[in-house]
Amino acid sequence: MDHDILISGGGIAGLCAAAAFGSAGFRVLCVDPAPPVTDREQAGADLRSTAFLQPAQAFLQQAGLWDRLAHHAMPLQTMRIVDAGGALPEPRVIKDFDASDISEKPFGWNLPNWLLRREMAATLEAMPNVDFRPGTGTKTLFTREAYARVGLSDGSVQQVRLVIAADGRNSPMRQAAGIGVKTTRFGQKALAFAVTHPLPHGNVSTEIHRTGGPFTLVPLPDFKGRHSSAVVWMEEGPKAEALFALPTAAFEDAMSERSCHLLGRLTLASQRTIWPIIAQHAERLSSERLALVAEAAHVVPPIGAQGLNMSLSDMAALLDLAQAAPDRLGDAATLEAYHRRRIADVRARVAGITMLNRTSMLSAPPLRDARATALNALYSVTPLRKTLMQLGLGARD
Repeated sequence: MDHDILISGGGIAGLCAAAAFGSAGFRVLCVDPAPPVTDREQAGADLRSTAFLQPAQAFLQQAGLWDRLAHHAMPLQTMRIVDAGGALPEPRVIKDFDASDISEKPFGWNLPNWLLRREMAATLEAMPNVDFRPGTGTKTLFTREAYARVGLSDGSVQQVRLVIAADGRNSPMRQAAGIGVKTTRFGQKALAFAVTHPLPHGNVSTEIHRTGGPFTLVPLPDFKGRHSSAVVWMEEGPKAEALFALPTAAFEDAMSERSCHLLGRLTLASQRTIWPIIAQHAERLSSERLALVAEAAHVVPPIGAQGLNMSLSDMAALLDLAQAAPDRLGDAATLEAYHRRRIADVRARVAGITMLNRTSMLSAPPLRDARATALNALYSVTPLRKTLMQLGLGARD
């Protein structure tokens, strides 16, 4: 065998998987057709941020990544839900979900995606049993009961015991294996960018619901001496495109109004990026010598910091099985066990976040009023509120 594991995809999920399996002693090759963009000002930089919830942070520690990331991370102590669905774009219901109700730790820690890729790639450089080859992609997949052969864009062929597909929502490896997907389209797009603001965020992540989708402010470290947050602004596609095209001053007016001025006037502090919103899950999470993780397995709208945290749950489950029986890495029984362990949670979370997103998109005033009433009701019942927070962190029965 050339390696134990080949990971297709060098985004955040693929880099996490490479570090985790490498730290566990497996020989890992990770490939991605595009070198990582590791500077926030560079064209193509991923200006979204990722909130690593408590279980995800523990996995990063196990993978040997957290010590390098910790001093860049911004704690998320409070999740604030704001309903601004009245006649005017202003808060009418504000509810804070405080991590201290269920834990001594914050809900999670937020980091910019471009920085994550920089630090994770640097970590892999120092791992002798991990080979990270940016600029090289996967082209073909051929499997047998005992091995997989993967053809790469550099013309080489790699024989491995397990292929991990972390290569995105249009995963080439998933398609090569003939695994279908179920996709829901919302007619939405999301804008992602960074802002500065005069009022401190107080380590509060804020989701503001009006119509079209949530407007989410996630704490970042100060930028050039000013308080800063990452923003994901979801809207109906044509409106999102129109916002994306606005001159800076007009865009700042629009985003400040949509934020209900909760942190004062917002100032754009980065490029703007835009991407389509879908929900999607694979019909199966494995096939012969292949495991799907992250967006190759499931895609959800960016609500409640669930996306990458689901991805790390995939990797943790797969790693547990690999470490329990390393001599059976990638065999049919192990991969079937992986599928069974993850598929119910994946389907439930995709369905739940799809429902939350549709609720956030509501435009009819009576339905927006019902949404505000439901938020009040959910928050007022303490056991229910705590259960929702535990579920958000990934707790299961």
